[in-house]
Amino acid sequence: MILCLGTTPAAQRVMIFRSLVLDAVNRALTTLDGAAGKSINVAKVLQVLGEHPVATGFLGGDRGEFIRTLLAAQGVESEFVTVATRTRECVTVIDEAAGTHTELVEESRPVKAADFEQLRAIIRRRLPGCRAVVMSGTIATGGPVEFYADCTRLAHDHGAMSVLDAQGPPLIAALPKKPGLVKPNRSELASTVGRKLPDDTAVRQAMRELGERGAQRIIVTAGKDPALAFDGRSFWRIVAPRIKAVNPIGSGDAFTAGLVWRLVRGDDLGEACRWASAVGTANALTLMAGEIHRAEVDRLAREVVVQRI
Repeated sequence: MILCLGTTPAAQRVMIFRSLVLDAVNRALTTLDGAAGKSINVAKVLQVLGEHPVATGFLGGDRGEFIRTLLAAQGVESEFVTVATRTRECVTVIDEAAGTHTELVEESRPVKAADFEQLRAIIRRRLPGCRAVVMSGTIATGGPVEFYADCTRLAHDHGAMSVLDAQGPPLIAALPKKPGLVKPNRSELASTVGRKLPDDTAVRQAMRELGERGAQRIIVTAGKDPALAFDGRSFWRIVAPRIKAVNPIGSGDAFTAGLVWRLVRGDDLGEACRWASAVGTANALTLMAGEIHRAEVDRLAREVVVQRI
């Protein structure tokens, strides 16, 4: 079992327009509704890849119930804390003429300290026999900045790999607990180390710093540009296949799921990144985040270029 933890899930709406005109009435050609948020995207992808994910976090209101129902229909096991605040909604706007993908993000609302205690209880109960704990996204307002650090420690106490996709203070707080893998993107890494990272050399130095502060493995993604990976000894550059993206939203989460999928099976970091890149690319070929097609993953994995540097 792989525990997919995130405190800010979202209902996801994707709206497709032939041509979007600002400050005017626009009528969508197609509208899709689904479940998303970083941790839910990870769980949905792991399910397609044949793993046993369990999604957990906070859900509230009608949107929360919609997400529970949808995950169950997709075969994704979940155990969420029900909170008083309504789960947020995010909207992806696709302009076919311009080829743009715009994400409108509703911020999550505060939750109570008691809600975090209930979530901790779920995590403790689920950890025995868990192979990995994937922690994704921001910590909901009202939660302690050390929340992911505590979860990392709990994961290690139960022999589970800890994977952290976060930035800033929650990531910094978790580093002394030696997370098994951290996966910021370039802007998140810059935010975490507190300086601009103008080139690969600067990025690699920042990755070394995270390693010196406790991270066992570091992956830095950069959208359609090459990702960089570091295991404390070696660096890799991962070049994804070139595609025409249908909707790239959630591809970083799919990349995370692909990494975990291969690492728990024993791949080294470079080979795990090959499959992770294929999974992230496959996500960009679908309209709804986290709803990949396995056949595309197998095809794309043959096109990924992994270079030791």
